Amino acid sequence: MAEAILATTKLRLVFQAGMDDEGRAIYKFKTFNNVKRESTTEQLFQAAQALYTLSSDNLSRVERMDTSDLLG
Repeated sequence: MAEAILATTKLRLVFQAGMDDEGRAIYKFKTFNNVKRESTTEQLFQAAQALYTLSSDNLSRVERMDTSDLLG
């Protein structure tokens, strides 16, 4: 039976940086590596809010990106 072991966690902030000529949103991404795997959703959201205040762009969404190693 296969097993998944959480290897890394990243925090990604997605900002809306404006609109293109056709009226579609332009997005910028900022990814933070080496996030503690044990971090709770609330802790990551609080960190994202604090980091957002340093940006002039609008925060569109916050993503938690987990990578797992699969063992068989």
